Amino acid sequence: MKEKVILSWSGGKDSAVALHELQTAGRYQIAALLTTVTHDYDRICMHGVRRTLLEQQARALGLPLEIIFISKSASNGEYESQMRQVLTRYLAAGVRSVVFGDVFLEELREYRQEKLAAIGMGALFPLWRRDTARLACAFIEAGFRAVITSADSNLLESACVGMDFDQQFLSVLPLAVDPCGENGEFHSFVYDGPTFERPIAYTAGEVVLRENGFHYCDLLPLSH
Repeated sequence: MKEKVILSWSGGKDSAVALHELQTAGRYQIAALLTTVTHDYDRICMHGVRRTLLEQQARALGLPLEIIFISKSASNGEYESQMRQVLTRYLAAGVRSVVFGDVFLEELREYRQEKLAAIGMGALFPLWRRDTARLACAFIEAGFRAVITSADSNLLESACVGMDFDQQFLSVLPLAVDPCGENGEFHSFVYDGPTFERPIAYTAGEVVLRENGFHYCDLLPLSH
Protein backbone atom coordinates (compact mmCIF):
# COMPACT_ATOMS: atom_id res chain seq x y z
CA MET A 1 0.00 0.00 0.00
CA LYS A 2 1.28 3.45 -0.90
CA GLU A 3 2.14 5.90 1.86
CA LYS A 4 -0.30 8.81 2.02
CA VAL A 5 1.37 12.22 2.04
CA ILE A 6 0.43 15.85 1.56
CA LEU A 7 2.70 18.13 -0.46
CA SER A 8 3.54 21.68 0.57
CA TRP A 9 2.79 23.45 -2.71
CA SER A 10 3.89 26.98 -3.60
CA GLY A 11 3.05 26.64 -7.28
CA GLY A 12 6.74 27.12 -8.06
CA LYS A 13 9.51 25.02 -9.51
CA ASP A 14 10.87 23.38 -6.35
CA SER A 15 7.51 22.00 -5.28
CA ALA A 16 6.89 20.87 -8.88
CA VAL A 17 10.16 18.92 -8.91
CA ALA A 18 9.35 17.43 -5.49
CA LEU A 19 5.98 16.29 -6.88
CA HIS A 20 7.69 14.78 -9.92
CA GLU A 21 10.10 12.90 -7.64
CA LEU A 22 7.21 11.47 -5.60
CA GLN A 23 5.29 10.37 -8.66
CA THR A 24 8.38 8.80 -10.22
CA ALA A 25 9.14 6.88 -7.01
CA GLY A 26 5.67 5.33 -7.14
CA ARG A 27 5.56 4.72 -3.38
CA TYR A 28 3.34 7.61 -2.39
CA GLN A 29 -0.30 8.58 -2.65
CA ILE A 30 -0.59 12.37 -2.74
CA ALA A 31 -3.64 13.32 -0.71
CA ALA A 32 -3.53 17.00 -1.65
CA LEU A 33 -1.44 20.02 -2.55
CA LEU A 34 -1.26 22.32 0.47
CA THR A 35 -0.95 26.03 -0.32
CA THR A 36 -1.04 29.16 1.83
CA VAL A 37 -2.97 32.06 0.28
CA THR A 38 -3.09 35.63 1.56
CA HIS A 39 -6.78 36.25 2.11
CA ASP A 40 -6.57 40.04 1.58
CA TYR A 41 -5.03 39.67 -1.89
CA ASP A 42 -6.39 36.21 -2.83
CA ARG A 43 -2.89 35.27 -3.99
CA ILE A 44 -0.26 32.67 -3.11
CA CYS A 45 1.90 33.99 -0.27
CA MET A 46 5.24 35.48 -1.43
CA HIS A 47 4.71 34.31 -5.02
CA GLY A 48 1.87 36.78 -5.65
CA VAL A 49 0.02 34.41 -8.01
CA ARG A 50 -3.76 34.68 -8.26
CA ARG A 51 -5.77 31.87 -6.66
CA THR A 52 -7.53 31.29 -10.00
CA LEU A 53 -4.22 30.24 -11.55
CA LEU A 54 -3.38 28.06 -8.56
CA GLU A 55 -6.70 26.23 -8.96
CA GLN A 56 -6.08 25.75 -12.69
CA GLN A 57 -2.65 24.36 -11.86
CA ALA A 58 -4.08 21.79 -9.44
CA ARG A 59 -6.68 20.69 -12.00
CA ALA A 60 -3.99 20.33 -14.69
CA LEU A 61 -2.02 18.15 -12.27
CA GLY A 62 -5.11 16.12 -11.42
CA LEU A 63 -4.67 16.58 -7.67
CA PRO A 64 -6.87 17.95 -4.85
CA LEU A 65 -5.98 21.39 -3.53
CA GLU A 66 -6.07 22.34 0.14
CA ILE A 67 -5.83 26.11 0.73
CA ILE A 68 -4.98 27.73 4.04
CA PHE A 69 -6.03 31.38 4.12
CA ILE A 70 -4.05 33.79 6.28
CA SER A 71 -4.16 37.58 6.64
CA LYS A 72 -1.55 39.81 4.99
CA SER A 73 -0.14 40.71 8.42
CA ALA A 74 -0.37 37.19 9.84
CA SER A 75 1.90 36.38 12.77
CA ASN A 76 3.78 33.10 13.03
CA GLY A 77 1.24 32.12 15.65
CA GLU A 78 -1.69 32.59 13.27
CA TYR A 79 0.08 30.69 10.49
CA GLU A 80 1.05 27.80 12.78
CA SER A 81 -2.45 27.56 14.27
CA GLN A 82 -4.09 27.39 10.85
CA MET A 83 -1.56 24.85 9.63
CA ARG A 84 -1.94 22.69 12.72
CA GLN A 85 -5.74 22.54 12.34
CA VAL A 86 -5.54 21.43 8.71
CA LEU A 87 -2.73 18.91 9.20
CA THR A 88 -4.45 17.36 12.23
CA ARG A 89 -7.43 16.66 9.98
CA TYR A 90 -5.21 14.98 7.40
CA LEU A 91 -3.44 12.98 10.11
CA ALA A 92 -6.81 11.59 11.20
CA ALA A 93 -7.35 10.55 7.56
CA GLY A 94 -4.13 8.53 7.52
CA VAL A 95 -1.65 11.08 6.17
CA ARG A 96 1.57 10.68 8.14
CA SER A 97 4.02 12.96 6.35
CA VAL A 98 4.28 16.37 4.70
CA VAL A 99 6.57 16.74 1.69
CA PHE A 100 8.65 19.89 1.12
CA GLY A 101 10.76 21.11 -1.79
CA ASP A 102 13.47 22.62 0.43
CA VAL A 103 17.05 22.05 -0.70
CA PHE A 104 19.53 23.33 1.89
CA LEU A 105 18.05 25.69 4.51
CA GLU A 106 18.87 23.72 7.66
CA GLU A 107 17.02 25.99 10.11
CA LEU A 108 13.85 25.80 8.03
CA ARG A 109 14.09 22.02 7.86
CA GLU A 110 14.47 21.79 11.64
CA TYR A 111 11.53 24.18 12.15
CA ARG A 112 9.28 22.08 9.92
CA GLN A 113 10.30 18.83 11.60
CA GLU A 114 9.74 20.27 15.09
CA LYS A 115 6.25 21.59 14.32
CA LEU A 116 5.19 18.38 12.59
CA ALA A 117 6.57 16.16 15.34
CA ALA A 118 4.41 18.07 17.83
CA ILE A 119 1.28 16.74 16.11
CA GLY A 120 2.66 13.29 15.33
CA MET A 121 3.65 13.80 11.70
CA GLY A 122 6.92 13.53 9.80
CA ALA A 123 8.57 15.52 7.02
CA LEU A 124 9.99 14.35 3.70
CA PHE A 125 12.58 16.34 1.71
CA PRO A 126 13.10 14.61 -1.67
CA LEU A 127 15.37 17.39 -2.98
CA TRP A 128 17.53 17.78 0.11
CA ARG A 129 21.19 18.64 -0.52
CA ARG A 130 20.86 18.56 -4.30
CA ASP A 131 23.19 20.85 -6.21
CA THR A 132 20.91 23.77 -7.11
CA ALA A 133 22.64 24.60 -10.39
CA ARG A 134 22.13 21.02 -11.57
CA LEU A 135 18.61 20.98 -10.17
CA ALA A 136 17.72 24.13 -12.13
CA CYS A 137 19.07 22.65 -15.36
CA ALA A 138 17.33 19.31 -14.74
CA PHE A 139 14.03 21.14 -14.24
CA ILE A 140 14.37 22.82 -17.64
CA GLU A 141 15.63 19.69 -19.40
CA ALA A 142 12.71 17.63 -18.04
CA GLY A 143 10.33 19.89 -19.96
CA PHE A 144 8.96 21.99 -17.11
CA ARG A 145 8.13 25.59 -17.90
CA ALA A 146 7.90 28.30 -15.27
CA VAL A 147 7.68 32.09 -15.13
CA ILE A 148 9.35 34.35 -12.54
CA THR A 149 6.56 35.98 -10.51
CA SER A 150 8.49 37.92 -7.88
CA ALA A 151 12.08 38.91 -7.14
CA ASP A 152 14.02 40.74 -4.44
CA SER A 153 14.67 44.24 -5.79
CA ASN A 154 17.96 44.39 -3.86
CA LEU A 155 19.30 41.53 -5.96
CA LEU A 156 17.42 41.47 -9.27
CA GLU A 157 16.13 44.05 -11.73
CA SER A 158 12.41 44.44 -12.36
CA ALA A 159 12.95 43.09 -15.90
CA CYS A 160 13.58 39.65 -14.38
CA VAL A 161 9.99 39.20 -13.27
CA GLY A 162 7.80 37.96 -16.08
CA MET A 163 10.77 36.10 -17.61
CA ASP A 164 10.65 32.37 -18.16
CA PHE A 165 12.83 30.27 -15.88
CA ASP A 166 15.18 29.07 -18.60
CA GLN A 167 18.85 29.08 -19.53
CA GLN A 168 18.67 32.75 -20.52
CA PHE A 169 17.31 33.67 -17.09
CA LEU A 170 19.99 31.60 -15.35
CA SER A 171 22.68 33.32 -17.43
CA VAL A 172 21.75 36.79 -16.14
CA LEU A 173 21.63 35.87 -12.44
CA PRO A 174 24.25 37.60 -10.27
CA LEU A 175 26.69 35.21 -8.59
CA ALA A 176 25.15 36.02 -5.21
CA VAL A 177 21.76 34.64 -6.31
CA ASP A 178 21.12 30.93 -5.95
CA PRO A 179 20.07 29.31 -9.29
CA CYS A 180 16.92 27.96 -7.63
CA GLY A 181 16.27 31.05 -5.51
CA GLU A 182 16.62 28.82 -2.46
CA ASN A 183 17.40 31.80 -0.21
CA GLY A 184 14.16 33.50 -1.27
CA GLU A 185 15.76 35.69 -3.96
CA PHE A 186 12.95 35.00 -6.44
CA HIS A 187 9.79 32.92 -6.84
CA SER A 188 8.10 31.27 -9.78
CA PHE A 189 4.90 29.74 -11.16
CA VAL A 190 5.05 26.48 -13.11
CA TYR A 191 2.63 26.51 -16.03
CA ASP A 192 3.57 23.35 -17.92
CA GLY A 193 5.59 20.17 -17.61
CA PRO A 194 5.62 16.39 -17.75
CA THR A 195 3.22 16.12 -14.81
CA PHE A 196 0.66 18.50 -16.39
CA GLU A 197 -2.34 17.30 -18.40
CA ARG A 198 -2.32 20.68 -20.17
CA PRO A 199 -0.44 24.00 -19.93
CA ILE A 200 -1.84 26.92 -17.93
CA ALA A 201 -2.69 29.84 -20.23
CA TYR A 202 -1.77 33.30 -18.89
CA THR A 203 -0.40 36.64 -19.94
CA ALA A 204 2.08 38.81 -18.04
CA GLY A 205 0.46 41.95 -16.64
CA GLU A 206 1.72 44.91 -14.64
CA VAL A 207 5.02 44.78 -12.73
CA VAL A 208 4.96 46.55 -9.36
CA LEU A 209 7.35 47.09 -6.46
CA ARG A 210 5.72 46.23 -3.13
CA GLU A 211 6.54 47.47 0.36
CA ASN A 212 8.40 44.24 1.13
CA GLY A 213 11.04 45.20 -1.46
CA PHE A 214 9.98 42.63 -4.05
CA HIS A 215 9.06 43.21 -7.67
CA TYR A 216 5.88 41.33 -8.63
CA CYS A 217 4.54 40.49 -12.08
CA ASP A 218 0.76 40.08 -12.15
CA LEU A 219 -0.07 36.95 -14.12
CA LEU A 220 -3.47 37.25 -15.78
CA PRO A 221 -5.36 34.01 -16.51
CA LEU A 222 -6.51 33.52 -20.11
CA SER A 223 -8.87 30.63 -19.37
CA HIS A 224 -10.86 29.17 -16.50
